[in-house]
Amino acid sequence: MPRTVLRIALMLPALIVGNAIADSTKPEVTKIESTSQEAATAKAWNLDESEWRQYKQIQAGPRGIWSPGLDPITSLGLNAETDAQRRRYAELLVRIEKQRVEQELAFQREYDAAWIRLYPDLLPIASSTTNLTQPIQPDMTTGRLLVFVSPSCSSCEEAVATLLTAGTDFDLFIVGTSNDDQVIRRWAQDAGIPPEQVRSRQITLNHDNGQWLDLGGLTGSLPAAFKRAGDKWLPVDL
Repeated sequence: MPRTVLRIALMLPALIVGNAIADSTKPEVTKIESTSQEAATAKAWNLDESEWRQYKQIQAGPRGIWSPGLDPITSLGLNAETDAQRRRYAELLVRIEKQRVEQELAFQREYDAAWIRLYPDLLPIASSTTNLTQPIQPDMTTGRLLVFVSPSCSSCEEAVATLLTAGTDFDLFIVGTSNDDQVIRRWAQDAGIPPEQVRSRQITLNHDNGQWLDLGGLTGSLPAAFKRAGDKWLPVDL
């Protein structure tokens, strides 16, 4: 056998063994990385690793079907076995939600200030992301109404004028704008909505992106108003 062929033949077992050793370490490295990521995520929610594993197990069962995407603290609280556990998760969620709301409000104030600096003569149009199936934070919605109007509605301006006179804070949704901001701005101007109340967010101007249908728009008429009561939106007379 030529020396070159013999040398290659002798090297093959070593190469095979080396590759086998390298391959055998890959799952272990992946497992360590995954564990590290889960530990960091658990810490971000103020949970320990065992609680995080419990959350994953819960969401892998019926709860994951009923409430996909449910946050870990609520999931653990709903499946708590003792009053002490439920109390702990409830208080933990309140603290986290308080921090979240404070961060969002702080950024909103900066956003509003930036809008006034950059576009002082232009009314801001809110992003229509209101989720009607989830409670909004109580400290952000005290006394607020959801009000629905349409450019083709003859009595809508009068209803809004009544709310303005009463000093009511509300989120105004314009139905049928085709996502044209100018339609909202013209309607707000014609209805006499004070620009300073829009800039201060006493009143927000929004495109209706299906919220009206979610609240009974198939059978209701405009103008219409709703107010949060627990986990439901109840109609309010205008």
